[in-house]
Formats: sequence, C-alpha cells, structure tokens
Amino acid sequence: MRAYVDSDVLIWHLRGNRTAKGFLRRLARREDTELWVGAMQRAEVVFFMRPEEADRTCLLLSQFKTAPVDEEIVDIAGTLYRKWNPSHGTDINDALLAATVLKTGGNIFCLNRKHYPMPGVAVQRAW
Repeated sequence: MRAYVDSDVLIWHLRGNRTAKGFLRRLARREDTELWVGAMQRAEVVFFMRPEEADRTCLLLSQFKTAPVDEEIVDIAGTLYRKWNPSHGTDINDALLAATVLKTGGNIFCLNRKHYPMPGVAVQRAW
C-alpha cells in the first residue's frame, strides 16, 4: 500500500513531536507499506524550512518517494478543488494530493480529514 503522508504530519515530526515520530516509525515498519509524499506536500516542507533545519528535513524526506504531478492530476485536482473548497476548505495542495491518490491508489495520512471529503479517496487520521 502507498501511504501518502500529508505535510502536517511531516511538520509535526520535524518539530520534534513524539506522537508524530512514533506514528511515522510504526508506518515505516509495516512490510506492506511504501512511504510516499505528494509533490506539493514535499514543497510545503522544503519551501518553509529554516536553514538550520535543512539536514534534518532532507534526511526525513529521503525516506519517502515523491509522487509527481502531471497534467491528468492537475485536471482532476481542479475539479476536486472547485467542488470541495467552498464547503470543506480543501486547498490546492490538498486537491493535488487527493487527485494523486485517485490516480495511483493508496491512503492519505493526515491530521485534518475534513480537507479530503472526496469519494474514492482513502483517508486516515494519523493519530
């Protein structure tokens, strides 16, 4: 199974949150699981890291495969965004991750399931 980890979980891990660290450790140990991150979730983490966080951030992200964004994903995400942003606050990055999961399969692990109400998108609260 592809486990797509949302940026909120990664950020809490990088901030030293023990619950986030334990969650990612358990997820990584599952034999049937590949760790993935969406391109935009990776961008959120990389763009906003401080210089002193670069080594730690790159080490964490090196344990994830990054899903690319192609034109099909963008087109699907646009439809999802227009439908779910007004009622659920789904942002562009959330819509792109949901579209990625619709195209590739897998589950999203996040802290705010409200952003992913789309039918067919498997979402689990990380903790």
